[in-house]
Amino acid sequence: MLFLVAVVLGNHWQVVQPTFTSLHGVSSAWFWCLVLLQAQVVVVFCTMPDLLLRQVSMLMASSRVMTLVVTLLVVITGGLYLLKLNVLTDVLILASALLLARLDLIRIGVSPAAGICLVLMSVVVIAGIAAGTLLPHPTASLFAEGLRIT
Repeated sequence: MLFLVAVVLGNHWQVVQPTFTSLHGVSSAWFWCLVLLQAQVVVVFCTMPDLLLRQVSMLMASSRVMTLVVTLLVVITGGLYLLKLNVLTDVLILASALLLARLDLIRIGVSPAAGICLVLMSVVVIAGIAAGTLLPHPTASLFAEGLRIT
């Protein structure tokens, strides 16, 4: 299921890529680098939340200044990123699929080490995104049929 969600997101990003690149003046190579970086960050955060949050908690526990700096950094940069680029839905869909995949693995009794799970989930998500970019635009057949009718 995670692979199918990644395929749909890859196809969606393939469809919106020309609009995004022309609107923001970004090359398509940079667009795909940012998309894959975003997907990888979501995979890391959702695959290893206990390890990641433990490290952040230890950093924040070192002093009150670090607590304030980390909190402001996460809230401001995360909020601006999610609101400015309108990517909140994509991030939430991918994160939900990843967390459900982890839950399914735990239910069936498969719990690989965090590093192995991270690599496997990354491969599944990136392969799905790559497969989704190879699919045609979902409404292209509707436009072709409309042109044949008229």
